[in-house]
Amino acid sequence: MDRLKLKAVLGSHPHVQAVKRGELRSDLFDLDFVAYTPTNTAFKPMVREQAFDVCEMAIVTYLMAKSHGKPLVLLPATMLARFQHSYALYNPERGTLGPSDLEGKRVGIRSFTTTTGAWIRGILANDYGVKLDAIRWITFEDPHVAEYVDTTERAPKDKKILQMLLDGELDAVLGETSDDARLKPLFPDPAAEAAEWYARRGVVPVNHLVVVTEQLARTRPEIVAGIYDLLKRNKEQMGPATTPDLIPFGVEANRKSLELIVDYAFQQALIPRRYAVDELFDATTRGLN
Repeated sequence: MDRLKLKAVLGSHPHVQAVKRGELRSDLFDLDFVAYTPTNTAFKPMVREQAFDVCEMAIVTYLMAKSHGKPLVLLPATMLARFQHSYALYNPERGTLGPSDLEGKRVGIRSFTTTTGAWIRGILANDYGVKLDAIRWITFEDPHVAEYVDTTERAPKDKKILQMLLDGELDAVLGETSDDARLKPLFPDPAAEAAEWYARRGVVPVNHLVVVTEQLARTRPEIVAGIYDLLKRNKEQMGPATTPDLIPFGVEANRKSLELIVDYAFQQALIPRRYAVDELFDATTRGLN
């Protein structure tokens, strides 16, 4: 049987380099990598057209795609996870601002449906009691899932998010980092807050996992298991996992994180109901650990 050639998009993460360079290969298939920079620009064609066989994808994009019946299947293979507290900024030249002060303020975010945005809004709402509906959200991009009705205010086309913050046109931004000394983190000590949050929640906030097309999952489940195995082998080549493991692989290793982001996405009306973690996978991927 001819080896299957699969079109794939994965970011340039250290734990996928051996696979991307072809040093780790499968006997069943070849991965033909297509470059997208930044990787998130591949999410829209994957959701809307299933443009690739295998694609990195933000978890909130996947949850929303699932809620709209998109033919994609999730693999519990983490490409990117990070503590989110350092991805929120404000401009102290216009007065001190903390997480509890955002109601009534103008807050910029690339798209309302980004996963980092959903995580930070979940932290604001659940840990700081912020009423998210009382914030004036300013966005710059469409959601990846076309069916989602975005009711946020759109920034003028020529505007850049960090420049608007510097110019006082925004009070804070989510999902951004900057080396500009004029900007400060919204959470006063992001590392300490992230450590305290992890101690309390026991959750590593997962941003990106991997999806395959439903057609591939239905017709060649052994290939899907093989893709996961290949990625897991590459991760294991990197040596012992950190504590906490920031690239968790397997349904069980990702369960608590998935439960929490489902909760946050539901609270924020990004999805119509709370999915059970096992619903996010199919018969093949549900058993991957």
